[in-house]
This record gives sequence, C-alpha cells and structure tokens, in this order.
Amino acid sequence: MGFPSLRVINDDPIAPGAGFATHGHRDMEIFTYVLSGVIEYKDSLGTGSVIRPGEAQIMSAGTGIMHSEFNHSQTETLHLLQIWILPDQEGLTPRYDQKTFPVEEKHGKLRLIAAKDGRHGAVTIYQDVDLYTSILEKGDIVTYHVQPRRYTWLQIATGEATLNGQELIAGDGVQITVEEKLG
Repeated sequence: MGFPSLRVINDDPIAPGAGFATHGHRDMEIFTYVLSGVIEYKDSLGTGSVIRPGEAQIMSAGTGIMHSEFNHSQTETLHLLQIWILPDQEGLTPRYDQKTFPVEEKHGKLRLIAAKDGRHGAVTIYQDVDLYTSILEKGDIVTYHVQPRRYTWLQIATGEATLNGQELIAGDGVQITVEEKLG
C-alpha cells in the first residue's frame, strides 16, 4: 500500500452472484481487469456495463461516485485484479471508460492497457503511470527496461514466471525501484 501512486492491488475471486453493494469513492483511479468470469457494474453516472476477460475498465472517482459491482454469473467464480491509483490531482469530474484488448495483442508481449495519455488505444488514467498486461506460454520471454527515476510493480495474476532468475507464482508482486532491465 502506498508504492508511489499505487495505493493497492486487490486480487479478488468473487463467488457466483456475490459482489459489492453500492458504495462510494472519491479522488481515486480504480482500474479493473477481469481474468475470468464476468462482472456487472453500475454507477451514479448512469453507467451500466459488463466487463469480460481481457477487458479493462477505469473509474475515475474524482469529486465522488457511487457504484456497485457483482459477479454476473450465478454458477461461475469471477476473478479480477482491481488496482487503485492516486490521481495526479484532486477534485476531477468523475468518469468511466472501458476497452477490450484482444488476446492476440497480449500473447508473448507486453500490451499497454492504461496510460495517462491513452496512447496505443489504452484507457486514459489520471496519473503518470503505464499499465501493461501479457499472456505468456512456457518459453516466452519479454523484457522491460525500467527508466531512471521510475518505479515498477510486477504482479503475477495467474500461473508462474521467472523474473531475472527469481521464480514467481500467482499472487506474487515485485516492486522495482532502480533502473534495471527486467526479463
């Protein structure tokens, strides 16, 4: 909690039909990425949507927003990552955005899914962060160079991976605070 602007990463399995009743947030960027299952979302802006695996959603709470989230299925467990990031300014107008990122854009490579400037079709987030996702098969190698004066967090959502010789499993998170090539 509190790794520069990263507030928290929730790795949530949600039982069929369960979820979070209407509640409020303010001055927070809440990014949801569905790993399996389907989540149903409703908010005080009038937004109502379902978010499926491979889709990313950003809710900028700004001056305040009420919302609810529920597992859309009555039979399957929902698994998602929800990432809370402090915005670069307070008192913004609340907003919602959702985009789909096809599987082929993530296989064996990093795919930008959230960025301050929304480049490459990513959802726009009110903070100087870049969020990437990747789907790796055994033998796949991706590299990333941590730039000077930048912080990096790696979260293993499912499966296992090796980072610079260190074995990691689902649920592991790694913080990197020095310039380094990751692979």
